[in-house]
Amino acid sequence: MARPLWPHRWPSTRNLVGGYYDAGDHVKFGLPMAFTITMLSWSVIEYGDEIAAAGEYHHALEAIKWGTDYFIKAHTHPYVLWVEVGDGDTDHYCWQRPEDMTTSRQAYKIDTENPGSDVAGETAAAMAAASIVFQKSNPHYSHLLLHHAQQLFEFADKYRGRYDSSVREAKRYYPSWSGYEDELLWAALWLHRATGKGAYLEYVVENGHGFGGTGWEMAEFSWDVKYAGVQILAAKLLMEGSVPESQRQAAERYRSKAEYYVCACLNENNDSNVHRTPGGMLFVRQWNNMQYVSSAAFLLSVYSDHLIKAAQRELQCPGGAVGPQDLVALAKSQVDYILGANPMRTSYLVGYGRKYPMKVHHRGSSIVSYKRSKGFIGCMQGYYDWYGRRGPNPNVVTGALVGGPDSRDKFRDQRGNYMQTEACTYNTAPLVGVFAKLHRSSDQQIQIQEMSTPAASSS
Repeated sequence: MARPLWPHRWPSTRNLVGGYYDAGDHVKFGLPMAFTITMLSWSVIEYGDEIAAAGEYHHALEAIKWGTDYFIKAHTHPYVLWVEVGDGDTDHYCWQRPEDMTTSRQAYKIDTENPGSDVAGETAAAMAAASIVFQKSNPHYSHLLLHHAQQLFEFADKYRGRYDSSVREAKRYYPSWSGYEDELLWAALWLHRATGKGAYLEYVVENGHGFGGTGWEMAEFSWDVKYAGVQILAAKLLMEGSVPESQRQAAERYRSKAEYYVCACLNENNDSNVHRTPGGMLFVRQWNNMQYVSSAAFLLSVYSDHLIKAAQRELQCPGGAVGPQDLVALAKSQVDYILGANPMRTSYLVGYGRKYPMKVHHRGSSIVSYKRSKGFIGCMQGYYDWYGRRGPNPNVVTGALVGGPDSRDKFRDQRGNYMQTEACTYNTAPLVGVFAKLHRSSDQQIQIQEMSTPAASSS
């Protein structure tokens, strides 16, 4: 007898083309994908002018739309969202190019009977943030994204539950350790920013204590744990004077927790700070630590800008007063570390600098391109012929940020060392805005130096 389909599973007969694989495999995991799009959109919202000045604005919008087009396809009913295509277990048995893929394309959904407030909330946040990005250039598309975002938030809030309890295939790879409360707050704040509707801010205020937004003191920000991002968004509203008097007390509690995160990164808390390696890299945990480095650099950059705009020249950490320049300096130091100013003298951004990872844990990168060799490469053949090769990958995943070094700044460039050499979309996404900000600042400094340098006199 054929095995019955569970309610949250469906064979791959619907159009779920598009979107992004999370890293070096061939699975579309909805939670990290949505976070990637949220962070790309936030980068454009904060640093759109700087990205445009670097000539990358159109590319940034293309990258965002590739994700949001997929989310539109995946949101097939107000209370149905397809959140995974493929599964990690069968995928990891094979090492193939995407053109040769023979692994399962089974799709997994959440619905009213199998809820997933975390992934629905993050997807709502992504679509709300993206709707802001497209407001001027494509207002019809922006409206469509906002419509989906509002429906998804209603779904996430009305039918509460962790998605990894409904889609157990995701639990080994992207479990929702933080629960779904942070995503509900995160989505509500992005919807407030996109719509200006006070009901979303009221939701954040009323649920701040119960959902942990005004309680948790965080030292990390990632695809799973959104609290630091929530707190910084809420603090921004307060500094802008956009919070009604009746809600200011709750907003102050959010700002207090936002500044705890900032002070922890700056090593200015009395009790708990983010650990640093001997070379100066912020270190949270061994597996793919660079995701925490890039997200910290982004939040520090954004908060420094908010402080300047609010004419607040410093904030008080337990260890002393710090100013916006201190936040930018730390963000820049982390970016410099990523780009090669580290004990290994290695750029962890693939394709940049004289020395960068050559054996990235990435199927498409490690196997000869389809353009050069169209012969089929089987599931295990890829392991035998390509995975174990001692030479560098034949294809360079330019712009990918790998997991990076350990707590002692050590890094082994080996394909099998996936904790350090696998690159993820959510590693790179926060860097887009930070790079644009620092690039513009560098250009401005050069212009100032040129203007202040006396012209050579002719004789």
